Amino acid sequence: MTATSRSGSYAAPTPESGLRRPYAAAMRVRLAICLLPALLVAGCGSGPPEQFEARVEVAVVGETSIAWYERGEGPPLLMLTGTGSTMAEWDPALLGLLAERHRLILFDYPGVGLSGPWNGDSFDSLAETTAGLMDELDLAAADVLGWSMGGFVAQRLAVDHPEKVSHLILAGTNPGGAESVLGTPEAQAIDSKPNPSDEDILRELYPPDRQAEGRRFLRRLERASRSGEIPDDFDVPAATTDSQVGAEDPWLRSNRNYRQLAGIAAPTLAAAGRRDPVVPPVNLRRIAARVPASELTIFDGAHAFLFQERQTFTRAVDQFLAR
Repeated sequence: MTATSRSGSYAAPTPESGLRRPYAAAMRVRLAICLLPALLVAGCGSGPPEQFEARVEVAVVGETSIAWYERGEGPPLLMLTGTGSTMAEWDPALLGLLAERHRLILFDYPGVGLSGPWNGDSFDSLAETTAGLMDELDLAAADVLGWSMGGFVAQRLAVDHPEKVSHLILAGTNPGGAESVLGTPEAQAIDSKPNPSDEDILRELYPPDRQAEGRRFLRRLERASRSGEIPDDFDVPAATTDSQVGAEDPWLRSNRNYRQLAGIAAPTLAAAGRRDPVVPPVNLRRIAARVPASELTIFDGAHAFLFQERQTFTRAVDQFLAR
């Protein structure tokens, strides 16, 4: 790892917009779970179950309901995940490390997993729901970690509700508009597939020489789900994923968010994977250059670099949040 400082209604996506959606397939780990039964069986039953057990609760937020759970003790750290993903799809090994010093709060976006329906069509609306969840949990403010599409939501939360964000961590995300740099041609081709294969997904999340780590990640998910360490929560309706993808087109076409990054007051850590084919590191460089109190750290990994380099990533997060 090296570090560099400072720097209306939805229509079905067209083939063109499909090639421009940087996150549409990258987090469909639930599909990989279904497509890799042999791997999962091989990984089941090895080792004792984790002592932690996820206890899902439901909060009424506006006109919907939000399923959430918490893990660990300490200052609250709100975890915002990516397109087509549930709160169960964070790497359990990463959560275990972060939970040693932080109270992790994980939740399903509306329309996802165990939460109620989503009636919005933008990342602004998801940020409003997040702010509403914080109110329901009596969180005046929290540290916020947004990964991939979750970084879009986190940016909007920091812009629209600055009083709620103590520290901001943006991982593998982009600033929106003309300053965004899309993924490699291969990643864009994978993202355009309606049903990417397990190999496709792992190629986006893990570097070519670390695919075995990706398969171990899938086995960790399966074990954690069976033991109750994470919720049995992998259901994302296609309509919700399509709506999230649909929200990415105006995000990429408008420079509004990029312009407003200059007004973010929270100390911000921009984190990138050096070999991320989905969100090239230049996106995080541009975020760090735009947000006033920001720093950039680049990790040796792909889109799931925070899973691959979880020890180093956790140390960086702990040091950043301790300031």
